[in-house]
Order: sequence, then C-alpha cells, then structure tokens
Amino acid sequence: MHQFKSHIDKLRFSGLRPTKQRLNICKILFNRKETFHFTIEKLKKIMEKNSNKKISMGTLYNTVHVFEKKGYLKEIALKGNKKYFDTNTEKHHHFYDEDTRQLIDIKKENISVNNLPNTPEGKKIKDIEITIRVENNNQKQKK
Repeated sequence: MHQFKSHIDKLRFSGLRPTKQRLNICKILFNRKETFHFTIEKLKKIMEKNSNKKISMGTLYNTVHVFEKKGYLKEIALKGNKKYFDTNTEKHHHFYDEDTRQLIDIKKENISVNNLPNTPEGKKIKDIEITIRVENNNQKQKK
C-alpha cells in the first residue's frame, strides 16, 4: 500500500475515501510522465479495460470533479458542453485536433497576447487560455 501513499493522501485531502476504484483512478491519472488529457467517457473505457470490471460514471464524475476543485486537474470546455480534463495544471495553451479529438499542450511562453480589450465594469481578467483548433491539411481547395 506504500506505493499508493501519495494517492491516498490526495484522496483524503480531497475529502474522498481511498477505495480501490479511486486508487485505480489516481493511478491512471497521476502515474504518468506525460500530460494526460481525457474526457470522463475516455477515462471510463481505460478503467474498464485495465481492470476488466465496470465502474460507475457517478464514481468517475465525482472523483474527477473533486480533483478539479482541489486543483489536481484542470477542466477544459470545448464545443459547447464537451469537457476535457488535463493533468497539467500549470498555465498553458492547447491545440485541439478536430480530426482526432485530441488536445496537445502549447507552452505558455510560445503564445503572446497583446491589445486586450477593456474588461466590463467591475471585472478583471482572471486568466487567458487559448485553444487553437486544427484539422488535417489534405482538404481539396475550392476553385
């Protein structure tokens, strides 16, 4: 159980009981060298493939949203109500590949933002995150 200590601490700090399912969620999310972008549906498929057991959407939804509120994950809303989550919580931007539906990180310093408009009365800018949508470049051009 010592291998899961950081996950157990993370769950307890988030107010969640460290059940076997939640520890497996932590393992999938946080035992990675690379950033992991996912939807809850994608996480469910990975969880069920790795364990050969069903997991409820409620468990996934609640665990992921508690982690997001505690700052362990970042939520990225795309295309209306499509929500992705990101294990990289540092300030950065993304490419969104329309063909593969994948997010790709862009370092914060690789984008410069200038000439911002004045904010509405009584408001301030909290953060700026840019998502650049890309697609395959093999479309025939119209003549």
